[in-house]
Amino acid sequence: MEGKEARFGVSQSALFATVTTDASCGAVNSWHDSFMPLGGMIPMINIMLGEVVIGGVGSGLYGILIYVVLSVFIAGLMVGRTPEYLGKKIESYDVKMAMLYVLIFPTVILIFTAITVLMPNWGLTSLNNSGPHGFSEVLYAYVSGAGNNGSAFGGLNANTPWYNVTIGFDMLCGRFLMMVPMLALAGNLARKKSVPPSPGTFPVHTPLFAILLTGVIVIVGALTFFPALSLGPILEHLLLQHGTLFS
Repeated sequence: MEGKEARFGVSQSALFATVTTDASCGAVNSWHDSFMPLGGMIPMINIMLGEVVIGGVGSGLYGILIYVVLSVFIAGLMVGRTPEYLGKKIESYDVKMAMLYVLIFPTVILIFTAITVLMPNWGLTSLNNSGPHGFSEVLYAYVSGAGNNGSAFGGLNANTPWYNVTIGFDMLCGRFLMMVPMLALAGNLARKKSVPPSPGTFPVHTPLFAILLTGVIVIVGALTFFPALSLGPILEHLLLQHGTLFS
């Protein structure tokens, strides 16, 4: 129960952690570092997906619009229909900007995490835990910084020159660099003339498209961050289960 919301129970800790990382709030009523491995992984995944489940403050709307553009493009490739959204044709430039937006976020996080765990004198000395849980603490720090969330795994002392500088750059890229392709995409779509729907237009207001959009969000997040999650909370969970079975 250490680190949990003891007054109202563990369920309230889990609910608060899920909501705060879905909405880019950053407030906590329990330490995410104290959760079980898979319990700590869920808040991390919520931020990794771009906080589009509820909609992050200031970023959730355009984050999910990026996924909409990618989903429309993928749907067009699969069924041979014209990729359009709100009457605007989605062309190669639009898809390039959307992919650039999607790639900046994980690239910054994974590069800083990889460099940090290879720096024993700078990155690892701030950890209270070793092994996969320590890796999760480092990963969460950069995920939260780039994802505009602000919550953290409390077992990491980020008040060091290394973390102050790297998380600062991490925030800079996550909050401003990602806006560049987003604004480029918005400007390009604004210049285009709206075209009326045709028999070749893929509808984006149906339950089928909602399912496709959800699949794209989950698959992009899973393919991008699953290797890192495998080294952190997933591995910690398997080691914990192994120790429970053979203890």
